[in-house]
Amino acid sequence: MSIDYSANKTILVAPLNWGLGHATRCIPIIKALQENNFIPIIASDGVALALLRKEFPYIQTLELPSYHIEYAKNGKNFKWKLIKNLPKMITAILDEKKVVNSWIKKHGIDGIISDNRLGVFSKRVPSVFMTHQLNVMTGNTTWFTSKCHQHIIKKYTECWVPDTNEGTNLTGELGHLKNDHLNLKYIGPLSRMKKKETPIVYDLMIILSGPEPQRTYLDEKLQKEVSNFKGKVVFVQGIVEKVQSKWQAGNVTYYNFMNSKQLEQTFNESEFVLCRSGYTTVMDLAKLGKKAFFIPTPGQYEQEYLAIKLQEENLVPYAMQDDFTIEDLSKVKSFKGLSQFKNDIDWDKLFSVFEENNSQQ
Repeated sequence: MSIDYSANKTILVAPLNWGLGHATRCIPIIKALQENNFIPIIASDGVALALLRKEFPYIQTLELPSYHIEYAKNGKNFKWKLIKNLPKMITAILDEKKVVNSWIKKHGIDGIISDNRLGVFSKRVPSVFMTHQLNVMTGNTTWFTSKCHQHIIKKYTECWVPDTNEGTNLTGELGHLKNDHLNLKYIGPLSRMKKKETPIVYDLMIILSGPEPQRTYLDEKLQKEVSNFKGKVVFVQGIVEKVQSKWQAGNVTYYNFMNSKQLEQTFNESEFVLCRSGYTTVMDLAKLGKKAFFIPTPGQYEQEYLAIKLQEENLVPYAMQDDFTIEDLSKVKSFKGLSQFKNDIDWDKLFSVFEENNSQQ
């Protein structure tokens, strides 16, 4: 008789609170844990935790120390703002490591999945790190930041990369190393979305996310620009609040936020999408086979790299935030758009890292 190692095992799932992407790509993982008889506990902070509490109101949630990630008002100062905030981030990472170790006994945690939270780790239970950034793009300091990140990843039992390792991939240099000594598992792109055959309702969908103040800057800019767009627009601001708001202004229907089901439906009902070039959004668009236009977050090298890569591959055009005008959207029709992918993850095999014989206790 085979033993069901997953029965009653409790897994801590902890996404980084940096925009909404890390939280949303954990949604299919949390659902898969439930479907495979694990008991997930969600841990994060800020808007990431607020979003997952709305998505899974019946799952236990815990609050982790905030990294206090702040964006510079000028994208050119992004790196230096992060360096200035580094002491606060290190303190939060050390604090979350202590908190997690206390939770293991208190909440009976049998395993950990950390999406880019550097202190959510324990030698007492199998700990998985999930990232699409094996190389951390920071301009002329990329080599140093990448080596630091890889050194942290080495401590984990496994590292899951939500991309493919063969043939066409989405992350390019971000998620692939020429030489590595890491225990990597390429699990394929992750998305909470499903493609549906549905009539087109909106000519354009705008969806925002990301840390402040850059989210607000783009919100204000696009509200002015979109008034000159000829067509029906749905505008999701990415502001997670207690109550969903909806209002109309001319040809634009605004929402403060949408849950996953609403987003899936709206993505499918939209001709094309205007958004940041965050990797989770890239995966969602690829899952749906959608055309898009990207505006990378100023100073965020990862988003700039992805936008350049996908434009060079003739898939998705982009513009920098200060340069964008609504007329730029006319470029979309001459690009191929992202190809739809099918990713059948063998969750049973993936979650085998949490079996008793793999325990580090």
